[in-house]
Amino acid sequence: MPLLPMPGSPAASWGLYRARLKALFHGADPRVCAAFWLFGLINNVLYVIILSSALDLVGPDVPKGVVLLADVIPSFLVKLCAPYFIHKIPYKIRILIFVALSVCGMLVIALTPPLQDSKTIGIKMCGVILASMSSGGGELSFLSLTHYYGHFALASWGSGTGGAGLIGAGAYAIATTTLRITPRTSLLAFSFLPVVMLVSFFIVLPQGPLLASSGRHVGYEVLDEDEQQRLVEDSLEPDSTPQEDHGGLLSSSIHSASFKSVTSTKTAQARRNFKANLKRSRGLFFPYMLPLLLVYIAEYTINQGVAPTLLFPLASSPFDKYRSFYSTYNAVYQVGVFISRSSTPFFRIHHLYLPSFLQVANLLLLTLHAMFDFIPHFYVVCIVIFWEGLLGGLVYVSTFAEITDNVPKEDREFSLGATSVSDSGGVCIAGFISMAVEVWLCKWQVGHGRNYCKIR
Repeated sequence: MPLLPMPGSPAASWGLYRARLKALFHGADPRVCAAFWLFGLINNVLYVIILSSALDLVGPDVPKGVVLLADVIPSFLVKLCAPYFIHKIPYKIRILIFVALSVCGMLVIALTPPLQDSKTIGIKMCGVILASMSSGGGELSFLSLTHYYGHFALASWGSGTGGAGLIGAGAYAIATTTLRITPRTSLLAFSFLPVVMLVSFFIVLPQGPLLASSGRHVGYEVLDEDEQQRLVEDSLEPDSTPQEDHGGLLSSSIHSASFKSVTSTKTAQARRNFKANLKRSRGLFFPYMLPLLLVYIAEYTINQGVAPTLLFPLASSPFDKYRSFYSTYNAVYQVGVFISRSSTPFFRIHHLYLPSFLQVANLLLLTLHAMFDFIPHFYVVCIVIFWEGLLGGLVYVSTFAEITDNVPKEDREFSLGATSVSDSGGVCIAGFISMAVEVWLCKWQVGHGRNYCKIR
């Protein structure tokens, strides 16, 4: 894809830019783009809001990694197991289940008394778990659904997930910090956002591509239907003797044998499909899953374990409360994620490991600053956090774009859904790491005369 000329160069002009941009989006269906953008936004926005509210949900004395784990482990387990059976459930039924889980989970969180004892926190975490299950199932389902709608659907999904981070973190920070609305009221207002997903799927999204495939698509593999039918017919025909020549008891035995044969054939087919999907997963690990896993371990260890300790004296910051640092860092991070996840039509990376290693370098840099306090100002930390978001979002969208380009068509739907386990797996690992890292860094800071992490 040709790059646009640099502004100010002899080849640059507004007409040229308009023509190139029009060419970039040639063939894009606005309804498909709008639907998948809303899918990405709504499916991920509650996940982001929950993480942004972590400090308000559990208080300063409980590691925020607890919220992260409750928000990601159920999602991880769903992504790990569901790709092997969820294709049996129609997409429209899945949407209804995901919306119900999201709304119920957020209502449990919002309506639980705003206390921070162990029992109340446990109830809130149950709500987080419900919302997490919805988010995990939704992500693998919508990524698989892009298989039927093409590159622009995937690009729109990626942009929508980036928008979810930006809107979710920004809305929560504005509501609780700028407008001073209580966290409980803010969460209650956000509880009804999943209803937008229903409108997006049943009204906005063109159903043609999905309906066209529903009559012939029975699994992830492209099946030879004639061969499958022949196998079934053979199993129903035990020999060439006409059935009416046999007595009633023998006829009954033949029917029983036929039923067992059909059952055995279906079981064998299911076993073959499962083994084929496991083989696909192994082939996805090193080129796609591992770099996505690494980048998520690094960035969520930063977000949940290191960021709560990246504090400065209030006099040298724009805030009047220490809790504002955490939500602001999250909002800055989400701006970077949104920009990079919206960049697929304009910019792509094909070597996924380089940005993953750069993300690990960000983790080391910010951890060392939390220990030795050498970054001079809050705004410099914001720049690093913004860069972190750019790298994380870029690896996410590039991974699935590479799968769409390079994985054979018959393997693509499964591959898109199965690879999504890496981001949740990385976040899950980061959750355990961040709980220990946050506690250790806070103790280090207190021991060296900086007790900001103990002040809310």
